[in-house]
Amino acid sequence: MDSTTEMWIRLGVFIGVLAVMMCWEALTPNRKSPVSELARWSTNFGLIFIGSLVVRLLIPAGLAAVALWAQQHNIGLWNQFSVSLWWSIPITVVLFDCLIYWQHRVFHRVPLLWRLHRVHHADPHIDVSTGLRFHPIEIALSIAIKLVAVVVLGTPIMAILIFEVLLNATAMFSHANIALPKNIEKTLRKVIVTQTMHRIHHSQIVSETDSNFGF
Repeated sequence: MDSTTEMWIRLGVFIGVLAVMMCWEALTPNRKSPVSELARWSTNFGLIFIGSLVVRLLIPAGLAAVALWAQQHNIGLWNQFSVSLWWSIPITVVLFDCLIYWQHRVFHRVPLLWRLHRVHHADPHIDVSTGLRFHPIEIALSIAIKLVAVVVLGTPIMAILIFEVLLNATAMFSHANIALPKNIEKTLRKVIVTQTMHRIHHSQIVSETDSNFGF
């Protein structure tokens, strides 16, 4: 798989999940927005558009191209050993998930970084677009962190694809303004972060905001 194919797969899944979540919210919203959706969406989607431009300026070919470069130059942990992709891919996805989890905690802990991350928490209503609402500098820092991880690990391109698809899809899903049936939600939250679980993270109470950091 090359970086172009990886990019188009990610974009296709992103648009598909976004469309499904927005339709679900329109048909059966869990809560009514206290502010104009048009005003919120113009801000939230505007931020993701700017963030996407920042990413393309920083890494024009994307993380997959960096992974390919590391592979060609035999750089990174996985490129030093003959490890099956059946092992390296799932381990890498888990390691990246842990990395983003701790990145999230640090952005809550360090005052300067919290000023950036607070843009995400400043949304007056939570829906699928909130999962895309991040300060462009935070997006740039996150990409830089993942870039270092890609080089250090010698990350397989397939692992990047799987992780990025999961990260974007679960971020949109966990912020969506929907209500799952209680029995399904109770079971699902053992595997991924559900709306009810993640909503606590957007509480106005600091002790609750500083919890439930996972995606």
